[in-house]
Amino acid sequence: MTNALAVDAWMQHPTPGFLSHRAFESLMRWTGQEPPTEEIPIEATVAAMDEAGVGTGMLSAWHAPSGPMIGNDQVAEWCAAHPDRFAGLASVDLARPMEAVRELRRRVEEDGFRGLRQLPWLWETPPTDRRFYPLFATCVELGIPFCTQVGHTGPLMPSEVGRPIPYIDQVAIDFPELVIVGGHIGYPWTEEMVAVCRKHENVYIDTSAYTPKRYPRELIDYMKTKSGRRKVLWGSNFPMIGPAAALEGIGELGLDEETTGLFLGGNARRVFGLPG
Repeated sequence: MTNALAVDAWMQHPTPGFLSHRAFESLMRWTGQEPPTEEIPIEATVAAMDEAGVGTGMLSAWHAPSGPMIGNDQVAEWCAAHPDRFAGLASVDLARPMEAVRELRRRVEEDGFRGLRQLPWLWETPPTDRRFYPLFATCVELGIPFCTQVGHTGPLMPSEVGRPIPYIDQVAIDFPELVIVGGHIGYPWTEEMVAVCRKHENVYIDTSAYTPKRYPRELIDYMKTKSGRRKVLWGSNFPMIGPAAALEGIGELGLDEETTGLFLGGNARRVFGLPG
């Protein structure tokens, strides 16, 4: 499988408002980046994908308690400008559950969004909070995945809400039809995340925020199993890690050709209902 068919399961278009959020101060420090002072054209993100040979990016909105960090309107505009390169993931106001349900439904039915992205650490509340549950039911009805972050939180926010056990495990028990994609691998609780994936048919992992040389051994071993080869999606977390850097070294993981193809794009196309 060529990279041109790769699907980036987690990426954002960098905007000044997004990258200047106080939660990202630690990430800016680690990566040596400075928040942009001017708007960056969406074509710059397309160029980064082209450089790496990535075909499709799952482009995320972000909604914090203070309001949108990247708005659904922005994501819809970018996806409309490049419909062959991007698919949108909505984010909604958890504090207004019914408004959030209506917004999610509208984005999927009118704008063609392919999933919901909600980050428990951003709200300092686990995904078992009752305000998530109407959204989970709506995801099942719409046939879209719930995409979230598992593992520790790089931004300066508490990490505990990212524990796969008990939180992702409990959500999957309560909503067995809900497709859940746990982004950022789950480190330092990768074994928990793998266990939850083994236990629940509809729970997946994406590797965003990690380069292949930093994948935990337990994840690599899982990817080589009969079930695990269909449960892990490749992602970058652009702009924190570029697509080219997130792809470098995949050939050294010891995956066979079929597993590599599923990892780079086949699994994501199935989970997000993408063509091809």
